[in-house]
Amino acid sequence: MTASLALTGADGFLGWHIRVLARALGLPSPVMIGRDELASPDKLAGLLNGVDRVLHVAGINRGATDEVRAGNVVLARQLSAGLRACQTPPKRVVFANSVQAGNGTPYGDGKAAAAVLLAETTRWFGSAFDDVLLPNLFGEHGRPNYNSVIATFCRVLADGGSPQVEGDRELELLHATDAAALLLGEPSPGASARRTVRQLADQLARFASVYRAGEIPELPDHFDVRLFNTYRSHCFPANSPIRLARHTDARGGLVEAVKVHGGGGQTFCSSTVPGVTRGEHFHLAKVERFVVVRGEAEICLRRVLHDEVLRFRVSGDEPVIVDMPTMWAHNITNVGAGELTTLFWANELFDPGNPDTYPEPVS
Repeated sequence: MTASLALTGADGFLGWHIRVLARALGLPSPVMIGRDELASPDKLAGLLNGVDRVLHVAGINRGATDEVRAGNVVLARQLSAGLRACQTPPKRVVFANSVQAGNGTPYGDGKAAAAVLLAETTRWFGSAFDDVLLPNLFGEHGRPNYNSVIATFCRVLADGGSPQVEGDRELELLHATDAAALLLGEPSPGASARRTVRQLADQLARFASVYRAGEIPELPDHFDVRLFNTYRSHCFPANSPIRLARHTDARGGLVEAVKVHGGGGQTFCSSTVPGVTRGEHFHLAKVERFVVVRGEAEICLRRVLHDEVLRFRVSGDEPVIVDMPTMWAHNITNVGAGELTTLFWANELFDPGNPDTYPEPVS
């Protein structure tokens, strides 16, 4: 897909995941529609005029009952006003709706009413309308106590606490990147999964217990990898780098760089001459670990679509673990006088046809 794209709610949780996936796939940067633009039909019409696809992601999930019920309808009404004012209406409008639509709750009723309004508007000017019913979403950098119970549990565990389960129930869950693929009309790598709140709390607690020791938990399927990456996003950068215990005797020293529960993955080493940089890319799902075993290096990371660069100076004299968070551009540079030797580990075998590696300069 190379068509132009407009996105409401671009600065929110799902909006960020959509923008990152679009960047990874080489799609055009979306026209970002904020609350100010939505409130001005003429300004909004100018931004929407002639675009191929509009993704309506902006919404209200939490707040007073009346605010939640009416808020999503107001946003849809504002978008409809802008759409009707376009000289060349968008070809397709995609609504990030919810499986809770019409379930009798303020949120569900508001989403259902918003869908009806947008369907009527697109029918009026002849554009296609996709009403995408999304389940509970989770993913990297979700807001605790707002976006999902998973974000809340991850934050509690990253801070050293224990998640509390009040009112256990089963949830249908989908990673935000998979939701983004659905909304963009791209193939989705993963399907939704069902877990109870208690199962999530227990699994995340196991992840935390294993990862605190610098070890990788068992990750048997796509959902587990996505859930672990979500947990890791709440650990970084506060818990990085992870110090490695050095075992020494008369023969020399030894460090255990990678211990994977359940096995799997791929390990490789590289040598890098002074002044050379490797990396300059990001991953959507791959778990990747760097350990410098000889020489001096600087590892730099930047969250995609953000500006701040984090830097870690590391040395083979005191090896440490630096795990690359998903959706963070990263590189490693030999800043020493001699050759740099680095051990890399990834949780999956490299697949040239699907490398999950997207070029992106750190700075």
